[in-house]
Amino acid sequence: MKIINMMNLWIAAMAVVYGGNGEVPGTKRTLKGNMTEVYHQLPLQVDSLNEMLTQGKLYGRLRLNSFIFGWEEESAKRKDHFIAGLGGSFIYKTAYLNGFGATAGFYFTEARGSLDRDESNLYKSGKDTLSRYDRLSSGKQGITSLAQAYLEYKNTNFDVKLGRQIFESFLTKSNDTKMIPNTFEGLSFSSKYIPKTTLKAAYLTRQKLRDHSTFHHLFAYGDDPSDPYAKYSQNDDASMHIGLTESKLAAKGIDDRLVILDATNKSMDNLMLRMNYTAVPELISSAMIQADYAMHIGSLSVIPALRYMKQFDDGAGEIGGANLKTITDGYSDPKSLDSWLAGARIDLKQDVWKLRFGYTQIADKGDIVAPWRGFPTGGFTRVMGQYNWYANTRTIMIRADYDFDKAGLVPKLKGFMRFGIQDFDDNKPGVQADSDVITLDLLKAFESMPNLSMKLRYAHVFGDPLVNGTIIKSDPSYDEARFEINYLF
Repeated sequence: MKIINMMNLWIAAMAVVYGGNGEVPGTKRTLKGNMTEVYHQLPLQVDSLNEMLTQGKLYGRLRLNSFIFGWEEESAKRKDHFIAGLGGSFIYKTAYLNGFGATAGFYFTEARGSLDRDESNLYKSGKDTLSRYDRLSSGKQGITSLAQAYLEYKNTNFDVKLGRQIFESFLTKSNDTKMIPNTFEGLSFSSKYIPKTTLKAAYLTRQKLRDHSTFHHLFAYGDDPSDPYAKYSQNDDASMHIGLTESKLAAKGIDDRLVILDATNKSMDNLMLRMNYTAVPELISSAMIQADYAMHIGSLSVIPALRYMKQFDDGAGEIGGANLKTITDGYSDPKSLDSWLAGARIDLKQDVWKLRFGYTQIADKGDIVAPWRGFPTGGFTRVMGQYNWYANTRTIMIRADYDFDKAGLVPKLKGFMRFGIQDFDDNKPGVQADSDVITLDLLKAFESMPNLSMKLRYAHVFGDPLVNGTIIKSDPSYDEARFEINYLF
């Protein structure tokens, strides 16, 4: 009932803001469906330092994000809750002088939720509206962060950035679906010098997850014995291996650094190839290749795709074990993170609709480790809020998209539904019980207010608790609703 009542309020709010005919949306900057930003107007080349500073561009964003989460079965560690964050960002890009420029991005959010301060660790998807570490340790309910601050040199052939930045690749994403994007410190390079090919490379030294106010380790879980909330101070992403702790890496003299090579090639007609190599030296590495092929039958497009990822254990398994939670019962080699992932999908697209059928399988070896907000099964079978890349997991997903605007039904409205069937390993206590997931997303823009957009998301997860001898898994069922408003200026 709590979720239904809140959704009714949200629908009413949408009705109040809904507008009719108006001007064409501005092109300074727009949002993708996943809420990441696309820049349509960038600063130009200038002739002096003064012009470089004064002829830059400022990009503003205001956003509201709210979350309702209800468990099928509550417990001491599972509490129904509500949380909302209000904030935004100001990003300034200088003009370019002889190819040199700079960008600074300041982000802020203030959150209020239904859980007490000492229960802040129980927030689920809404946790990214604040910092759990700051809330628990000091009571602070907001974040202010200079999440982007980099120097840049670019010409017609390549672009180099040094400093705090967004770096999008197979396993590193901004994942800007909450209040503040996931960003990194380091050096990155991109080039389109080779025809129909995009090359990217990066050497990253620090990371700031969306719910952190400061930059932290890329691949180390906090375990400072003097800090009661240390586990939330470093990389505490849900896909982080909690056995790879600060103290263990320090004892071995390992500095966690991220090395990335990423390439996309479209040289052959209708074929797109993507390759990626990501490594944390002395700990773990992976290689991925993906092929998408487009066929056209009249107005119908048929696009099959295959993905294969191989994960190499370079020492991390010996330190932390084969399972992300260090519960290695049921693993054939408890100290190895060697693994692989295979995925297949087919998209059918025509005019106002698209269907996707996807399948992924994870080897019955070690868990896939990817705590940098790029999801190994993303685009194939990952459904909202799910982590389906544990060892010996199989997932089937069906997705249906519909463009109500193109169909002439509702202006500026798009929607899609996903249904996923997740088959986890019943003999591994370190992974969740099987579950099915159904989600609905609605995205609405407005002709009368072209910089305003809204997004409503709902998910229902239904599964059964498992009792398999000594293995007991709790019921993974829950309901979740999210509502977001964005205004760009």
